[in-house]
Amino acid sequence: MLLELVGGAACGLAGLMTYGVRGRSSTLFAPSVWRGANRKAIALTFDDGPSESTPLLLELLAREGVPATFFQCGVNVRRLPGIAREVARAGHEIGNHSDSHPRFYLRSPAFMEEEMARAQAAIEDAAGVRPALFRVPYGARWFGLRRAQQRLGLMGVMWTAIGRDWKLKAGAITSRLLGAAANGAIFCLHDGRELEPRPDIRETLEAVRRLIPELRARGYHFETVSQILCPMN
Repeated sequence: MLLELVGGAACGLAGLMTYGVRGRSSTLFAPSVWRGANRKAIALTFDDGPSESTPLLLELLAREGVPATFFQCGVNVRRLPGIAREVARAGHEIGNHSDSHPRFYLRSPAFMEEEMARAQAAIEDAAGVRPALFRVPYGARWFGLRRAQQRLGLMGVMWTAIGRDWKLKAGAITSRLLGAAANGAIFCLHDGRELEPRPDIRETLEAVRRLIPELRARGYHFETVSQILCPMN
């Protein structure tokens, strides 16, 4: 009986930790959001940029008149500062996605804060904006993240649905996200592939081309994350 109780407690603790680290609605390690206000709006977000492929996405979004939120890595910003500026000049929102895209779990609070601070500085230097939003790499949070976010003035952002566009074809990406479409949904896609130079994002681009008209046909419009978090817009 005692062994069963101990085993049950251990399983419960493991489940709590898993939820705390990866659960989209968890605030155990730091404040975060995963959806916005209850209105007919969707927020498209793009991680891991900027990349040499980002301008193609910017052209597509401009043609469609769609605002988006780009969670950028400091290493990529320093490599491509002109593209980071282009994102900001196009009117899109820029968030912090760490400096070098490491896994945060099992890392020290100092390590996490340094990663986030370096990305903040890189984005501010290149694009002239200071992010207010942060998306943790791999969606995996850890002890000490709350303090780092507080010190840097960042709100954590998870997602309602992730496209898995780094490995799926455009049709599967589109179906996956359309199936999760709901008022205030935040969709996670990628305009980069971690720190890879010249990433191939053709499937992402094709998925976005398909998603925008499909979502509009369902009555949705598009907002940045900061906009969709506001109760009234």
